[in-house]
Amino acid sequence: MNFVLAAGGTGGHMIPAHALAAELKRRGHGVMLITDERGKRIPGLFDGVPVEVLPAGRLVKNPLGLLKGVRSVLAGRALARSMYRAAEPDAVIGFGGYPALPALLAANSLGVPTVLHEQNAVLGRVNRLLAGAAAAIATAYERVQRLKPRHQHKAVLVGNPVRESVVRLGEQPFPSFDEFSPLKILITGGSQGATVLGRVVPAGFAALQPSLRHRLQIVQQCRADDIEQVREAYRMLEIPAELMTYIEDMPAKLGDAHLVIARAGASTIAELTTAGRPAILIPLPIATDDHQTANASEMERAGGARMIPQPQFTAQTLARQIEALAADPEALANAAARALSVGRPRAAQDLADLVERAADKSAPLLIGPARAEPAFAMPAGAAA
Repeated sequence: MNFVLAAGGTGGHMIPAHALAAELKRRGHGVMLITDERGKRIPGLFDGVPVEVLPAGRLVKNPLGLLKGVRSVLAGRALARSMYRAAEPDAVIGFGGYPALPALLAANSLGVPTVLHEQNAVLGRVNRLLAGAAAAIATAYERVQRLKPRHQHKAVLVGNPVRESVVRLGEQPFPSFDEFSPLKILITGGSQGATVLGRVVPAGFAALQPSLRHRLQIVQQCRADDIEQVREAYRMLEIPAELMTYIEDMPAKLGDAHLVIARAGASTIAELTTAGRPAILIPLPIATDDHQTANASEMERAGGARMIPQPQFTAQTLARQIEALAADPEALANAAARALSVGRPRAAQDLADLVERAADKSAPLLIGPARAEPAFAMPAGAAA
């Protein structure tokens, strides 16, 4: 079969699309990606896969901005229709983000089956807009806010696909750690980085007891504008730190880490729970529908993460959390096991099963792969 994957250009959309592409190619299918310029530039993803960039405007409330966005979407839709007439895809899979919108609209107009994948615990705007026409809606969480009751029967819980190298981390023992070992901490703010992490985290390390601070080994993603300031902070603290603006080999860095300090983006949560790594999570407060707080909740309830709202994210608060985790190596390993308990390492295979069935027009679509579970909407009143 031939499949088109359509994804917005951030890591949260692109990484699960990349993992599905790898699984579909492993099964012998053809795969093409539609994204934006940001997605095309992300290194280490979609090697050997044709990539197309389409016009895709945002649908905003401002009348002039809305008109411009609609024109851009219609232009992208027309180009996608031309592509599909040549490529003849059996299904189009959307991973959210406005760059996915014209690709999915074109599929709907030509009668090509579509499957939507929602990475977050709140259904995104593009997926809400196109849910009615989709053959199935693959979800990453058991409870998904803003999933309308009339679309509930289409929802299938598969999880967030991650790279196979991350899946293998969950099959290996947690890195050895005791009261004398180096404490290896990975700090990441998602594909765009996070200035607040560059400001608060070094100050939090400075507030640690010296005996613990001297054991730290740090890998941190920083925004380009912040990296030299963060580098100087670690130099003054005499903490060995590897700093970069983009972590290309995330599985290797995640595999070395005892603890992760991060935003609560969907791919970050998926990788933490699949690899089995405890975390301190600081949800992005301006995320649409506060979806990062919703994303973090399952991992926090399981005992695999501690969540700090950004207004309470101070150096002293962070230091106390790190000291509590580092004081008991057994508790840290237990938190890793609890994180692993809510991971879904078969997400890529289960999603591939689902899209294969959606593409097979000769057989009825039986919602839900054998290993997946139904996904349910939030109770009335909790979802719009």
